[in-house]
Amino acid sequence: MNYKIKKLITNWRVILLAVFIVISLIAIHPSLSKGVAIRSVLTNSSASIANIPQPKPNVQPVARERIISINNVPINNVEDYHKYVSTLGPNRAIQIKTTKGAYKLTTREKFETIELNETEEKSITETIQRNATINGTTHIINETITKIIVVPKTKQISLGTEDLGLRVYEAPKTNIRKGLDLQGGTRVLLQPEVKLNQFDLSVLIDNMKERLNVYGLSDIVIRDAGDLSGNQYIVVEIAGATEEEIKDLLAKQGKFEAKIGNNTVFRGGQDIVYVGRSAQDAGIEQCNPSAGQWACRFSFSITLSAEAAQRQAEATKDLAVVYDSISGRSDYLSEKLELYLDDKKVDELNIGADLKGQAVTQIAISGPGFGVNQQDAAVNTAQNMKRLQTILITGSLPVKLNIVKIDAISPVLGEEFVKNAILMSLLAIASVAIVVGVRYWKLLIAIPILITMLSEVIILLGVAAFIGWNIDLAAIAGILVAIGTGVDDQIVITDETLKGGTSNVYNWKEKVKRAFVIIMLAYATVVVAMIPLIFAGAGLLKGFAITTIIGVTIGVFVTRPAYSAFVEIMLK
Repeated sequence: MNYKIKKLITNWRVILLAVFIVISLIAIHPSLSKGVAIRSVLTNSSASIANIPQPKPNVQPVARERIISINNVPINNVEDYHKYVSTLGPNRAIQIKTTKGAYKLTTREKFETIELNETEEKSITETIQRNATINGTTHIINETITKIIVVPKTKQISLGTEDLGLRVYEAPKTNIRKGLDLQGGTRVLLQPEVKLNQFDLSVLIDNMKERLNVYGLSDIVIRDAGDLSGNQYIVVEIAGATEEEIKDLLAKQGKFEAKIGNNTVFRGGQDIVYVGRSAQDAGIEQCNPSAGQWACRFSFSITLSAEAAQRQAEATKDLAVVYDSISGRSDYLSEKLELYLDDKKVDELNIGADLKGQAVTQIAISGPGFGVNQQDAAVNTAQNMKRLQTILITGSLPVKLNIVKIDAISPVLGEEFVKNAILMSLLAIASVAIVVGVRYWKLLIAIPILITMLSEVIILLGVAAFIGWNIDLAAIAGILVAIGTGVDDQIVITDETLKGGTSNVYNWKEKVKRAFVIIMLAYATVVVAMIPLIFAGAGLLKGFAITTIIGVTIGVFVTRPAYSAFVEIMLK
């Protein structure tokens, strides 16, 4: 027996299996790390102001930045985080320690503004574009003119402490990425308005990835898909994103144009050299009540290309200078700078008279945001500014996309899916063990079959972790199929080998070869059956099909040969 064991563990097929298992475990990277991982950081939040970075896309799960303590209080899980944060009062200095550094934050008070049955005079400002010389360089800046209006009196009511602006989740224990089914998020099925060739499709996907990354969303999966009818789709999966964000960033083409009269003077992307996003170059200028709601304005600087600046000069050189009765001066040109987003005018700015015929590259872009109270208006304004900045940086999408379907899965439901998936997998393994045990009534056969089956699962998960493949419910179904076919193949090897008894060993290897002929035919059948599923249903069954193909391939070329070596050596 010792001789057989020594011969078995030195067999090249068994060694190959062991190497695959070790590499897979390294890729999976099991970890006992505590804390909560940062999923995203909200714009203009306390966390954002404290320079907590937005997680970079496609970082390995165990390498994500994790919060380990707040004010030296250990944070072991999401429950600990929310429990401690709920005790924080406004205007309180706190320190958050993470795996990558320490950050000092100040909590902010949250207010709600209500209207009173009284009125008061308020000053409002109107933005115009005006020439200014700074350090010898001519810039276009926003200048404001003050007006007095009568508005309802308002009162602010404190609602406690504002959210820190961190979206967190349980610290990953492995590098196995969970799909939206298991972690929650938004999945969107988009269809291009016109059919694209492969090059244009890849350009579109790259542009979408860039736009989402610039916007600050993480855990992004964007892939092309199709169906058996030849329809072309794009599948976008984003953990932690809202439906509104997806609609604003992806469903719309994001075509930005600035016009003077009927002349387009510059466009987003190609005509924009620089977009200011720092505190010095961008921000919310003012918030005022207006018509029963609050309105705020954002402003940020951009740098135009020389060609765009020249087009603006050409568009203004023949414009008339008009007299403004409010200021009592000839301040403006007869046309305004109109801002269009997806062919809809979103704002307009008066052009200062001193900009007539001037090719200026530095200009300021403004826009509004509205809300039921000042805080909501400020948040919406910041979101509008961020979206517009993103579109100006990345440019418009090559083609308009139509939303076919949106699926939103809550993190709580995802956790339930995980529990159910684990339970079903354990039941499947237990069922296989019972069937194999009843079939052979020999531990020398049953245990190796189970060990080989578990090895196949480990290698399959290792491959998924290595290539960054998301494990969702469809992929789990594919794993179970791979387990089933694997056990079936091992039974074929065992039965073919033991046919006629163990005493007749002269053709032992021939029996194994005959078993592998059957296995290869079954393998080819499974692969051929799975290929159409990759493209069926807009590719939403792609995870099931690919996981099944990878699983049976690993089995045929790695685990089955190792099991056949066991049969050849140990059962003789």
